[in-house]
Amino acid sequence: FSTAAQQRSTGDECGPEDPSDEPKHPLSDCALEHKAIKLEEQVRDLTERYRKALADSENVRRRTQKFVEDAKLFGIQSFCRDLVEVADILEKTAESAAGHAEPSDPNPTLKKIYEGLSLLEAKLQSVFAKHGLQKMNPVGGRYDPYDHEIICHVPAEGRQPGTVALVTQDGYKLHGRTIRHALVGVAVEAQE
Repeated sequence: FSTAAQQRSTGDECGPEDPSDEPKHPLSDCALEHKAIKLEEQVRDLTERYRKALADSENVRRRTQKFVEDAKLFGIQSFCRDLVEVADILEKTAESAAGHAEPSDPNPTLKKIYEGLSLLEAKLQSVFAKHGLQKMNPVGGRYDPYDHEIICHVPAEGRQPGTVALVTQDGYKLHGRTIRHALVGVAVEAQE
């Protein structure tokens, strides 16, 4: 008996422990099954929670990425609104110069001013297009409350009722988003 105790204390014996070392109160098979079922339920619950948390974090990542992309695209929106007003002034000035510049006029200065304004206006529109800012041309198209603002009604006279008959102020879109509504007159049926 003393040699067996000595072998255990030195670690010479590597075999299985004696059956007499089993716990005094072994769990019954029913209790083990019940414990296993509870653990499986916990694993399923934790797995489901993990999947939901993973999906939520992925949704937050996508929304944040979309927000950043929109900020990059539409960050210049207020600047574009201000620049569009400058484009309107330039267009009206060019139209005014064109009305006063006559081909038979001996003073070529007004004609040169008109040509310069026309070139400047064309360049400004090309810069707008380069950055995704586009002028809307709604004449003849259907009225769209998201793109147009009605300022008057015009008798149809050969036009389809509900279509845009005239534009008093051009509208603009930045990458497909309306940043300034076009001020329009909409064709309506004449009432007798």
